[in-house]
Amino acid sequence: MATLHGNWLPDLQRFFLWGETWRKANPIELSMLSAEEPTVTPATHPYQLSQAELQNVFQKSDELDLLWMRSELEVAKAKKGAKRNGKSAGRAGQRKWLSRTVVLPTLFNDFKQAKATGVGLLPVLSADHQVASAIHPWEISGALLGATTTVKLLSTLPLGRSEASDFVGDDLRYWSHLTRWCLDLLARGKFVPVVGGDKKGAIATWQLLLDSATDQTRLKDFCDRLPLICHSYPVPTTKKTSALKVDLPSASEPLIRSFLETIVDAQVRSIAKANTLPSNAPLSKDLPLQAWIDALGAEDPHFEGTPAGVVRLNDVINTWSAPLQNLTDTVEGFRTCFQLVPPASKATSSEQDWTLRYGLQAIDDTDYRVDASLIWQHPTNELSYQGRVIESPQETLLGGLGRATRLYEPIKQTLVDPSPTKCVLGPIEAFQFLKTTVWRLQDSGFGVILPDNLVDPSKVGASRLGLQISATAPPKTQRLGLQSLLNFKWDLSVGGQILTKAEFDELITQGTPLVEINGQWVELRPQDVRAAKDFFEKRKGQTKLSVEEALRISTGDNQLIDKLPVVKFDASGKLDELITTMTTGNQSLEPVTEPDGFAGQLRPYQAKGVSWLSFLEQWGLGACLADDMGLGKTVQLIAFLLYLKQENALGGPVLLVCPTSVLTNWQREVSKFAPNQVKTLVYHGDKRPKGSALVKAAEKLDLVITSYTLVQRDLKELKRVEWRGMVLDEAQNIKNPTAKQSVAVREIDSVFRIALTGTPVENRLSELWAIMDFLNPGYLGPLNFFKRRFATPIEKYGDTDSLKTLRSLVQPFILRRLKTDRSIIQDLPEKQEMTVFCGLSSEQARLYQKLVDSTLGEIDEATGLQRRGMILGLLVKLKQICNHPAQFLQQDSLGKSRRSGKLQRLDEMLEEVVAEGDRALIFTQFAEWGKLLSSHLEHRLGTESLFLYGSTSKNKREEMVDRFQLDPNGPKIFILSLKAGGVGLNLTRANHVFHFDRWWNPAVENQATDRAFRIGQTKNVQVHKFVCTGTLEERINEMINSKKALAEQVVGAGEQWLTELDTDQLRNLLLLDRDAVIDES
Repeated sequence: MATLHGNWLPDLQRFFLWGETWRKANPIELSMLSAEEPTVTPATHPYQLSQAELQNVFQKSDELDLLWMRSELEVAKAKKGAKRNGKSAGRAGQRKWLSRTVVLPTLFNDFKQAKATGVGLLPVLSADHQVASAIHPWEISGALLGATTTVKLLSTLPLGRSEASDFVGDDLRYWSHLTRWCLDLLARGKFVPVVGGDKKGAIATWQLLLDSATDQTRLKDFCDRLPLICHSYPVPTTKKTSALKVDLPSASEPLIRSFLETIVDAQVRSIAKANTLPSNAPLSKDLPLQAWIDALGAEDPHFEGTPAGVVRLNDVINTWSAPLQNLTDTVEGFRTCFQLVPPASKATSSEQDWTLRYGLQAIDDTDYRVDASLIWQHPTNELSYQGRVIESPQETLLGGLGRATRLYEPIKQTLVDPSPTKCVLGPIEAFQFLKTTVWRLQDSGFGVILPDNLVDPSKVGASRLGLQISATAPPKTQRLGLQSLLNFKWDLSVGGQILTKAEFDELITQGTPLVEINGQWVELRPQDVRAAKDFFEKRKGQTKLSVEEALRISTGDNQLIDKLPVVKFDASGKLDELITTMTTGNQSLEPVTEPDGFAGQLRPYQAKGVSWLSFLEQWGLGACLADDMGLGKTVQLIAFLLYLKQENALGGPVLLVCPTSVLTNWQREVSKFAPNQVKTLVYHGDKRPKGSALVKAAEKLDLVITSYTLVQRDLKELKRVEWRGMVLDEAQNIKNPTAKQSVAVREIDSVFRIALTGTPVENRLSELWAIMDFLNPGYLGPLNFFKRRFATPIEKYGDTDSLKTLRSLVQPFILRRLKTDRSIIQDLPEKQEMTVFCGLSSEQARLYQKLVDSTLGEIDEATGLQRRGMILGLLVKLKQICNHPAQFLQQDSLGKSRRSGKLQRLDEMLEEVVAEGDRALIFTQFAEWGKLLSSHLEHRLGTESLFLYGSTSKNKREEMVDRFQLDPNGPKIFILSLKAGGVGLNLTRANHVFHFDRWWNPAVENQATDRAFRIGQTKNVQVHKFVCTGTLEERINEMINSKKALAEQVVGAGEQWLTELDTDQLRNLLLLDRDAVIDES
């Protein structure tokens, strides 16, 4: 997979866009890297994208509406004599493709032996230089984009991370963020026209105007966050020097300002071209004002004028724009500041005036303040105060006050006093100053000091007029849920003081928006006052509080009850236990012990999971168990059901919905871990009970297992049963909220709901909404609201605040443990072997039975080598049928996945592997099947897969292995034929191994597994062995597992032992069990 990079080139005033992808590089001689043998030209980057490859990246990104970039990347015909590093003939703006030296992180295998072995280069797929042992110059070819194209591209790229934008490098994402800010500056009119000049003469340009402290702070933040790789583009030089000796720019601000200034000028110039008005001002003839105005909207910024006229024009423009430029001026680290002082406590109504005191404040220490009265008492050029010296304090103070008058008119009236110290404000004026002026003064670089209760967000929220609530759960006479109502007591409070109705009425009769409560000044917001009045008059006895609202308040979501904010919330009893557990994770829960009848041992994290499921079930809250693949979600669910039975809390059947491909697996796992404990029915096949028969059967059952397909088809039948609980396995199957099966599962009522999935979010946040809306309907609001409030801000604009809020809302209902967690890894074996049982499709069953029936008779009549050959041929064909009908029928395409139970399950498991960022090996003994499978998986998963088999050349084989092992963005799936790939390869990048069809030789299969499970493997390896139930595959698997030691000796030779069986033994081995057939009719 390709990754795009880019950087602004100040010398060309263009954006340089390039990309890289991993490919096998040729060894590079040490002479290319040695400082003792200087070279002018760096080596070509071996992983860079060609022009066609770069265009292809945008061809595949149609989801992001970037197809237009293909035409922008067409290479202009280079003129003869064109030079490297951007020094080609003609104007820079005419070139669209060039080479440039870029200094990149480089990892050397062994410097001392480099001359003999070559130097290995790792791709630069991170913006962090720390990942490599050294930096080294490389020559890179890329596209040169003008300012307009740059803005169009960077403003289109999404700021959030998603599968669709994986190709965007961290450095390119940074420039996208900077472009958004630049567009914000333009929208706010932060630009002024200026007079400039270059070698050709005078120019008219539009200059960025950062006239506020907020924007200057934002610029500094962008400078601090500039990725290190953006410093790696040295300006080309004609001076001959070693390619190793390059001068890298170290300062961030010149680079960022060059980008912003160029973009601002280009964007405003394009608008000014059609909107510039002629000047009617009577000016002297030698002042080239009109020429300058015309040039501001022209493609060529140059204009004509006499040298004296240009100088005069520059002075006029500077004088005109000076007030804007000087707003944030400071002197030697001090600035003018204003302190809002409230009236004295318990002042009379005639003494309610506020005071705006003047002074100077240290920029580096906002607690250091000198009052204006002290400054006027010491008329000196230097004022020593508390260990610091202020130069020209009176001039500094007056200069600041003069500039501040443009922002706040009342200050101007105080300047008639030669020694101004303060401004007196009435209560209403003070409130208006707080709401409309404070931010303007701060934004313009002035210091403003306010009473804590009026500025500290935590204190403002706590002191606001609102509700104080004390809540508890009602006696558990009935089951609770999100919409269950709580017992609670409410009080109206302001400033932390509870108010009666009479006290509230008295408070608002004061007619001031700022009131003193217990010595603290509090703002009475008009909307809060109106809501409080309405609350007292209309809703006093009608207010209700649900469990959902209590959880939202506790997780920090800004919650209003009857339009009043909740300023304090206290929970007690069981409700406090719920909120504490939900807001602090499951740390407070004690792990359950293995329930009665559980045939296994729960790992510590699994016991915690069962405890968590039980806790949420008690409250009637939906739970999403989202552990990584291989951590035992199935085991935890079975233990949970046994725990409910043990506690006499099951009391009815649980409906488990899963993909058709795992129906058999679930039945076997329940039998394995809860033998004869959980009464189970697989609701499947044409003999499944319906109507009253289903209702009666369910009354005697603990668990009913069915498929998503049948839930949709038999919805009316299933809705007739009173379900105690409903569980969705592989819950990502309902990620499309409008799909029929997603709608169907929501229509079935149950007391509790559980979702099992390893990937609660694969591509889009709407998938998370779909799962959460099944578990706790309405909790995240309607889908359209969710998209506006969370999905769009997070996915498109990278809104971290919205992401934080969403995480706090859903985290209580999702338990996710990763294989990479240290506490989890220590509980896992280094290698987990699992048998994956798959049913046969109806088509597979017909082919299987027909082949067995037609061949056994012929085998019975044959003898000797002919008989053995016929048996081996039959086994091969049956394996092909178990793999997929298309393989047996020699078809060119596989068609739909449901034609094969094995393929259907493999698709589902690989989707999770890829979504989790894992890598997998898939072994098969059939080369023709490997080719079909590779093509299918690339289409199904949208990701490249590798396929290595006997005919793969040595060079191609090495390239595949290197890509899989070394390429950070390389293919995550590697299909190998058992003979060609089962030995001699080191593929430790994989942590999943799939044996799709079986060799029935444990030694050979273990040898293949060891391609991943060997020295150098840093992860736990999961081995998945596929077996078709009801076929010879299941029976041979049982024989091997029941006598494994003997099997490795007797069966170790492969399938030859099967040829020694007589016809009756062979018939029993090959007999098809019809109950294992997948039939969803």
